[in-house]
Amino acid sequence: MQYPEMAAFINTLIDKVEELIPEYMAKKEDREKERGGTAICILDPEGRVYGKMFGTDTIMARERYRVAWIKASQAWITGLPTGEYERQVFNKEIDEGKYGIRRPDLIGWEGGQPLYLKDGTMIAAGFGGFTSASDLEIVKRALEMIQ
Repeated sequence: MQYPEMAAFINTLIDKVEELIPEYMAKKEDREKERGGTAICILDPEGRVYGKMFGTDTIMARERYRVAWIKASQAWITGLPTGEYERQVFNKEIDEGKYGIRRPDLIGWEGGQPLYLKDGTMIAAGFGGFTSASDLEIVKRALEMIQ
């Protein structure tokens, strides 16, 4: 997929995530964790960064975007979900320096993940603001809606 098509695809993905947010806000655990802000960050194969902040608290949304950026960029660099990368590092299955991401810069929270498009292209997404399971699920569901 070339750049203009990739950009349109990723922006559509972000729009679908936004459409799903009210469904997650209906869940007590996610609503309590959200505290006024959520965010998504996506990197394409060329390193272009896409994202959006959601919610009523701009400071919290900014913080959630910072976390989403770290999650997405780590998944983009390693090709691994953030929680899996942390597990492998701490179990010494992967050399911590292999990708140049060292403690305390690595993030182990769930919510960063590589996503594979139908043509095999990998993009990386990070979502922050809900529970770990929801941070992963909302992006996967949005992707399924548009592929």
